[in-house]
Amino acid sequence: MGLFDQILNAVGNPNQQANPNQLGGILGSVEQLGSNYGADPGATQMALSMVGNYVRSALQQQRATVGPAQAQQIVNQYGGTTPNNQAVQALFPPQMQGHIIQEVAQRTGLNAQTIQMMLPMLIPIVLNFLKTGSNVQNPQQGQNPVLNNFLDADRDGDVDIADAMQLASRHLGQGNR
Repeated sequence: MGLFDQILNAVGNPNQQANPNQLGGILGSVEQLGSNYGADPGATQMALSMVGNYVRSALQQQRATVGPAQAQQIVNQYGGTTPNNQAVQALFPPQMQGHIIQEVAQRTGLNAQTIQMMLPMLIPIVLNFLKTGSNVQNPQQGQNPVLNNFLDADRDGDVDIADAMQLASRHLGQGNR
């Protein structure tokens, strides 16, 4: 089952945190982020996708070295829709942040300073999207199918985080954001 399917299942499952309002808030935050920085929606989506891939790698490393509970803890602690520099620092050392900023800038056409300002917002948005699968009663429980699907992605062309957000937007009837 793909990432988008896991999100739809989470929306329909009262034991998981996902709901249409939460998804709408996440999607609105992405749209607002691009507008705030004068970024083309396509560039914002590409930046989100690229940052999502880096977040995947960082969470996979956390899961492998510390355990699945650590990956879930990061998602719970830093997932949100407001800028959070601590989220960036929790996942990436400064040299890695610089690498991410440069690569995203090169691929999106956005300048590095804009990416640096967007990063504290992009990472919490990705984490908040992953939080949709968390258990309502016990968010630390490691049975978050959205997070697990995201981390176990085998890179076979399945939907990435930006694609899953676009599909969620269409599903919620909010157009093509």
